[in-house]
Amino acid sequence: MRRPKLEPVNHERWLVSYADFVTLMFAFFVALYAISLKDRSSATQMSRSVRQAVKSGGVSDALSTLLGDKHEAAAAPAKKTDAVNGSLRDSYQRLSREMHDEIQTGAVRVQMERRGLVITLQEKAFYPSGEDSLFREADVQLAPIAKVLRDIPNAVQLEGHTDSVPIHTARFKNNWELSAARSIALLQVFQSKYDLPPERFVVAGYGQNAPVATNDTAEGRARNRRVEIVILGAHPSTPERNPEGNPTDY
Repeated sequence: MRRPKLEPVNHERWLVSYADFVTLMFAFFVALYAISLKDRSSATQMSRSVRQAVKSGGVSDALSTLLGDKHEAAAAPAKKTDAVNGSLRDSYQRLSREMHDEIQTGAVRVQMERRGLVITLQEKAFYPSGEDSLFREADVQLAPIAKVLRDIPNAVQLEGHTDSVPIHTARFKNNWELSAARSIALLQVFQSKYDLPPERFVVAGYGQNAPVATNDTAEGRARNRRVEIVILGAHPSTPERNPEGNPTDY
């Protein structure tokens, strides 16, 4: 009796299972990525693309199309960022012209930083020593700043700063309270005299903790006693100081 011939063993059958496994893993990780998307429509598009790619085998084409759409969508915020930065640069040039005298005397500093347009009001020109009420003549200097704030919709942060000399008066127990009170007083002026909406503003008091100059000299302490009007731009952040308080690239 003749023995039946045995079919040769296919040693590459594992490739089929392996390919299925890789496809499932790809779909799994893509699904996780889709879930992480904040944009629901993008997640839906991702799901449909994967489903279609698995059926047709065109995984690379579908994924490339999807990624291309996302890159195009990312271009829109970039254009908005350029517009915001351009508006702040225009405001910087405008204030540099209109407040030339104040800048020359050191009463005001106007500079561009990464977080936005920073207008520094030195204490000696705007506030009596140890007090939070502004000088009456400060209105003349605040007028061009208020016009700029009215012309652009950006959020504004008012930051009070002091030197490192401790203060303890009947009104203020420490430098924290004084710096915050000066920011609040400035907000009240912008709101009452220039009719700027208070919801655009954030008030902060840093005390002596964000100096722009040394506190070891009278000149340095005078520079540290200030209130900064920060017109926030496309990259808002906490203050980024350098030892001399020079303008940083924007």
